[in-house]
Amino acid sequence: MRSPVSTPLNPALSRRSVLTGALVGGTLALGALPAEASSGKTYRLTVIGTADLHSNVLNWDYFKNADYADKAGNKIGLAQAATLIRAVRDERGTENTITLDAGDTIQGTPLAYYFAKIQPAVGGAVHPMAAAMNAVGYDAVTLGNHEFNYGIPLLRSWESQLDFPLLGANVHDHATSEHAFKPFVIKKVLTNNGTVRVGLVGFVTPGCAIWDRANVEGRLDFNGIVEEAKAVIPQMHAAGADVVVVSCHSGMVPGSSYGDALPFPENASQQLAEEVPGIDAILVGHAHSEIPQRFVTNKATGKQVLLSEPKYWGMRVTVMDLDLQKVSGTWTVSSASAALLDAKTAAPDAAVVRAVDAAHQRVVQYVNQVIGTSTAPLKTATGCWEDVAAIDAINYIQAHTIKGELAGTPAAGLPVLSIAAAFSRGVDVPAGPLTVRDVAGLYIYDNTLLSIKVTGAQVKDYLEWSAQYYRTVTTTTVAAADLTNAVTALAPSGTPDYNYDVVFGLDAPLTYTIDVAQPVGSRIVGLSYGGAPIDPAQEFAMAINNYRQSGGGNFPHVKTAPVLTNSQQEIRQRIIDYVTQTGVLDASLFAHVDWSLTANGAPLTVV
Repeated sequence: MRSPVSTPLNPALSRRSVLTGALVGGTLALGALPAEASSGKTYRLTVIGTADLHSNVLNWDYFKNADYADKAGNKIGLAQAATLIRAVRDERGTENTITLDAGDTIQGTPLAYYFAKIQPAVGGAVHPMAAAMNAVGYDAVTLGNHEFNYGIPLLRSWESQLDFPLLGANVHDHATSEHAFKPFVIKKVLTNNGTVRVGLVGFVTPGCAIWDRANVEGRLDFNGIVEEAKAVIPQMHAAGADVVVVSCHSGMVPGSSYGDALPFPENASQQLAEEVPGIDAILVGHAHSEIPQRFVTNKATGKQVLLSEPKYWGMRVTVMDLDLQKVSGTWTVSSASAALLDAKTAAPDAAVVRAVDAAHQRVVQYVNQVIGTSTAPLKTATGCWEDVAAIDAINYIQAHTIKGELAGTPAAGLPVLSIAAAFSRGVDVPAGPLTVRDVAGLYIYDNTLLSIKVTGAQVKDYLEWSAQYYRTVTTTTVAAADLTNAVTALAPSGTPDYNYDVVFGLDAPLTYTIDVAQPVGSRIVGLSYGGAPIDPAQEFAMAINNYRQSGGGNFPHVKTAPVLTNSQQEIRQRIIDYVTQTGVLDASLFAHVDWSLTANGAPLTVV
């Protein structure tokens, strides 16, 4: 299944031009990689990598019903990436290349949701991500944490449809402690000077145990990446691996969004390179970062380990060159380099497009169904610093749903609160007809809905934690970029928008202001419920998503709070169901200003 590549790679460019392009531009256009044939007792192995595809196959935005577009002019999707992959293979020789993916594959778009929940790809139905990846011809793919979002049966069905192994060395069967997925494979590569045995191993962030507890608890256990690697890497060398390439779904920068909730870090790729001898290169995923090339020194051997991360959604493709030398009958890596190819320089691969076209058309038809109307526009552009109807709508429907689920239970009398965040600042739904894609765009993740019991004091703590999202500001006018996404110990690259939660009251208003001039932990002012200062001892039922309740963002109290309901139903689908059943999203029921920002007590204007 090889499709023609219209723009060949340029063999005349020097190795120096590859490194210069990677370091200066961050990515390289198609036509920038050199080709070097093996000669004597040397050999070049090329490892091609993708990561965090999140079920993006075509350059298509299902929420906008149009080609994907962003300010940087990026293109997305495995079809774009596949053209780059095939071009590298054509130049280097397919037999001299290995193609890997670093996980988060079967979740992230309406395409993924449709084939998980609307028409599940089980019982013989082919998952579009299996069809697309088989068309590319990967050598292996690694588990990502989002692989577990839809439950183990769907994951196993997808795995069974792949023409290559699904790796997860640090995932163990809870009952037997055996590896639950293939830990590694050794691929034999034939050269002019004998066979090179290339070990491919995959690791996934242990945060799966928290984020998908409902799907994995009592069934799968997740060991630390470094801890598992210290056992597995020697096993690979003992099994004959000359070269070891790791596909690691764990970010480069150390740290964990879940704090100390687990004894193992979320992001361990750098630590893996530093602490485990015997690794030659690491394809990094999970953090959605763009890292063309980075070297980390192994503390035990002094060896430089090559790492590279190809952004996300197929926007980039990693190309790692490992130059091998055979000495006394043993192959070793003598030098290494990496660069990124940019998907916007390529046309979509015809074979991949054909593999998913029917599935894509079915999903497009599904998401464009009109299911109701909205009485007001729903926008999130300013939702990170002011109370907007779009976030209120999510909170209202979550709280309304939980109110119904609590009926007839001992907790039925508890007043209901709800939390939600602006997952995207790009939601812009006009008043009028609502389609499935409009509603899905409000809630882009596949989180499920729970309710927990909290006290007024715990609500105050929760809001104080959320308010660390803001930088300290003492003026009364501030630019948004100087206000939001504050750097914290848990978020060294800045607190993401999805970790700023708004708390909403269903039965009575929950109102408060956030004074961003005050130190973190002392910012919530005038917290009231039903017009009176909140009683620290009062108990509430709080609607919350599974990511947050299981530790995502490390918010206080929620991991240990009593769970009142847990239907394990996706919040997105709950919103779709509500609009379908009522026929209208009536803003008069939920859209009111309950919180605002101040600086030293004066209203804050964000420009």
